[in-house]
Amino acid sequence: MEKERQIIHMDQDAFFVSVEIRKNPKLLGKPVIIGGGGDRGVVASCSYEARKYGVHSAMPGRTAKLLCPQAIFLRGDMEEYSQASHEITEIIADKVPLFEKASIDEHYIDMTGMDRFFGCMKFASELRQTIIKEMSLPISFGLSINKTVAKIATNESKPAGERQVTFPELRPFLDPLAIHKIPGIGHATYKKLSEMGVRQILTLTQIPQQLMFKILGQHGLSLWQKANGIDLAPVVPYRERKSIGTQATFESDTMDMAKLKAIITGMVTGLTFQLRNQKKLTACITVTVRYTNFETVTQQERIPYTSLDSFLISKAHSLFEKVYAKRMLLRLVGVKLSHLVSGYEQMGLYNIAEEEYSLYQAMDKVRNSYGAEAVVKACIVTQPPRDEKGKVIKYNPRKKKVLIENTNGEEEKEPEVRKRSKIRSFMSEKGTIGTKSYD
Repeated sequence: MEKERQIIHMDQDAFFVSVEIRKNPKLLGKPVIIGGGGDRGVVASCSYEARKYGVHSAMPGRTAKLLCPQAIFLRGDMEEYSQASHEITEIIADKVPLFEKASIDEHYIDMTGMDRFFGCMKFASELRQTIIKEMSLPISFGLSINKTVAKIATNESKPAGERQVTFPELRPFLDPLAIHKIPGIGHATYKKLSEMGVRQILTLTQIPQQLMFKILGQHGLSLWQKANGIDLAPVVPYRERKSIGTQATFESDTMDMAKLKAIITGMVTGLTFQLRNQKKLTACITVTVRYTNFETVTQQERIPYTSLDSFLISKAHSLFEKVYAKRMLLRLVGVKLSHLVSGYEQMGLYNIAEEEYSLYQAMDKVRNSYGAEAVVKACIVTQPPRDEKGKVIKYNPRKKKVLIENTNGEEEKEPEVRKRSKIRSFMSEKGTIGTKSYD
């Protein structure tokens, strides 16, 4: 039964800011904002002192400066944050039987059945103190019967707190809380429910399930269940080697660098599209090449958690230049993204304008509607055919036959070849065979 489960949710307090404070203790107690610099920057994280002024993540940097002029803005170091995240995960993995890494700074731990050996609350508290001692980073946790209630308990105990919500305490704990405390309620959903007069979890629990489905569909039913403390989602075992990848084998071996890099670019953009659709981030990229003599070589690099096309394309090209050392003909190239975790891109940490994030979202929307090749990088598109004068040969769909003058000066009719898609990558145009792999 769900009421017998023991789920711990551990979450770092203002993780990025805490890492910066560990590096520079003078920042302690001051309003610190990560990202948000420049005219078009976006806030990636902020200290609790800055939050008192209304600053929050994903807010435009200009707005944050108006709300908190005295704030200290830092560009941030995603590589350092990722390394700290890996070290925390290693500590947890060494102490618990089953855990799930939900994002760069939070973990779920399933301690069901372990309370017969030691108290789960005592264990969670000791684990929290171990992380604080070894990492010098603040962390909070919540312990309850499922993932949703445990996460809410964590958020209610922040910063630097711990809280247990047992089954008998469920309703007294949840009912008075605002509905935006429920994970999964975004701005649009909150606005719609508020307009209905639903602002507390207690009110939400009193709405019939059929009405919630009519208003918000399946998402409405899920929110109704969470408001009632129902969440059967299991803690998914964390596998560090989880990955997605793709590779292409050429029909004719090649060493055309422009072509090879264009293929890698196409591979990365396809993989990052999958990442964002699955709400995943990657922390490791691997490039593989196979020479004409069948020798296979790989090169990989640990990177900050990301799903950005531009960042990963740059890394893939850099790894390709390292791994392709013999300057022999190649018969295969491949790219793999691994060490995946759930999460969203932390805006503002790569000095990338808000417009670029909006561009990725717009491109993904088009691809989801019209197919993965509806929007592609220009470098992977084959140039259109041209005539002897260099003009683009236009396609005429109304023309049923093509007149071809033969060598005898006569004209004969030949069926027109069916027009292919205008969007042609090297992988389809140049005869390569692509495969995808998932671990």
